[in-house]
Amino acid sequence: MMINQWVPAAHRGDAIGDSARVVRHILRTAGHVSELYALTIEEELRGDVLPFEDPRSRRGDVTIFHFALPSRMTAEFASLRRGRVLQYHNVTPARFFAPYDPQLFRLAAIARQELRSLVGHVDLALGDSDFNRQELEDLGFDPTGVLPIAVNTDRITSAPRRPALEKILSDGLINILFVGRLAPNKRIEDHIRLAEVYKRYVDSYYRFLFVGRYDGIPRYFEQVQALVTEYRMLPERFWFTGPVPDEDLAAFYRWADVYVSLSEHEGFCVPLVEAMAADVPVLAYAAGAVPETLGGAGVLFAPKDLELAAEMLGLLVYDRATREHVLEGQRARLKDFALERIETRLWRALDQVGIPS
Repeated sequence: MMINQWVPAAHRGDAIGDSARVVRHILRTAGHVSELYALTIEEELRGDVLPFEDPRSRRGDVTIFHFALPSRMTAEFASLRRGRVLQYHNVTPARFFAPYDPQLFRLAAIARQELRSLVGHVDLALGDSDFNRQELEDLGFDPTGVLPIAVNTDRITSAPRRPALEKILSDGLINILFVGRLAPNKRIEDHIRLAEVYKRYVDSYYRFLFVGRYDGIPRYFEQVQALVTEYRMLPERFWFTGPVPDEDLAAFYRWADVYVSLSEHEGFCVPLVEAMAADVPVLAYAAGAVPETLGGAGVLFAPKDLELAAEMLGLLVYDRATREHVLEGQRARLKDFALERIETRLWRALDQVGIPS
């Protein structure tokens, strides 16, 4: 049987593309013909990922469409006559972008409209979390299910060492890590506010690390930088790295004392799984799919009381018993993202469209 997957863009290190390649491996191992097609393909992925213009992309007995952005794939997918499986990776609500970028506001609004246009044109709609599945159900999709992202933790746990970078990171400052693009829903400004409270009441030997693209929304990044200046904090205690290769990313996780998420909207949040794989304790605001992804692990808090968060951050850094208890819980939760469990859930989902394992 031919089971194709569509992704709008294929980039190295992209969580959606990495997950799609894992699914392709599972399908091929089971004896199915399976390819991954994209509209735009990074040069080093050409050959591994095929262009969407290839006519074979429309010939699948089943087509899994990974939806996160508006694209011409949406209408093409709706026009297919059989085996249409939607894998929804969430769209950040447009309201987060309204004060900063009209174009991104428009893009997010269009994405919601495109998603809604698929109601009635899908044989199975999957969210990569129950948070996303519920959104699909609320829009009118039926039947629905959950298939988590297959997170490529090997790029964190098996990466070679980076001695020069690690020498800097091991200078005695407490490393507080965030990974991901700097966007309004991530509430990076709250990280700066947390740093001010942490410095005032807990410890002044800290460094906040923001690993990911920061130039996507210039007006938002300027606001974050202005807050550092307003609080008269040392700029060198806040690293904004931009995108980094896997080897550097692994080093940042390796030397992180705590991973912090203060996001107010997440459809899954891959870095939480990466942090658990790197044995970094997680402190997170309980919003969106974050509680679901952590599954009882890590330390969650709500409402967003930054004084309480600073106190918990200090405990995770300096209280060995608390830290070890949290890490034990995270190690147990990480097993739920093992390949064999993702495989079981994939076959359970595909069984609904007539494909047995």
